[in-house]
Amino acid sequence: MSSSVALYEALTSAPDERARARVIAEAFERLEERYPHLPDLATQGHVRESELRLQKEIERVRAELKLDIEEVRAEIERVRAELKQDIEQLRAELKQDIEQLRAELKQDIEQLRAELKQDIEQLRAELKQDIERVRADVEQVRAASRESELRLLKEIEQVRGEVARTKVDLLKWIVPLMFAQVAAIAALVKLL
Repeated sequence: MSSSVALYEALTSAPDERARARVIAEAFERLEERYPHLPDLATQGHVRESELRLQKEIERVRAELKLDIEEVRAEIERVRAELKQDIEQLRAELKQDIEQLRAELKQDIEQLRAELKQDIEQLRAELKQDIERVRADVEQVRAASRESELRLLKEIEQVRGEVARTKVDLLKWIVPLMFAQVAAIAALVKLL
C-alpha cells in the first residue's frame, strides 16, 4: 500500500522523463528483490515444451524398439536359413544316415524353436516392463505438470487478490484525499 503511494508520489514529483524512468526502474528492481523466484516459475509454454520433449523421447524409444524387434526377426530368419542350408548339405553328403539325421535335426529344430520361443517370450516380458516403466514415467511427469499448473493457478489467484486489495486500499486513500482537497479549496475560496 505505502509503496504504491510512494511510487505515485515519486512519479508525480519527478521533474522530467528521465527521472520518471529512473523511478520506474527502481520500482521494478524492488519488485524483483521482493519476488526473486518470479523468473523461475514454469509457464504453460515451458510445461508444453517439456511434454513435447517427452513425447519425442517416447517416439524415439518406440522407434528403437521397432528396430530391435526387426533385428531379432532378421536374426531368426538368418538362423533359419543357416539351418536349412546345413540340412541340405548333410542330406547330400550323408545319404546313408538320412533317417538318423532327420530325427536328430527334428530334435534340434524343436529345441531351437523352444529356445527361440522362450527368448521371444522373455523379450516380450522385458518390452512390456519397459513400456510400463515409460508409462509410469509419463504419468509422473503428467502429475507433476498438473501439480505445477495448480500451483501456478493458485499463485495467480493470490496475485489477483493482492491487486484487488491494493485497488481498494488505494481508493481508501484517494477518496478522503479528494474530499480534503475540495474542503481546502472551499476554505480558500471563502477566504478570498
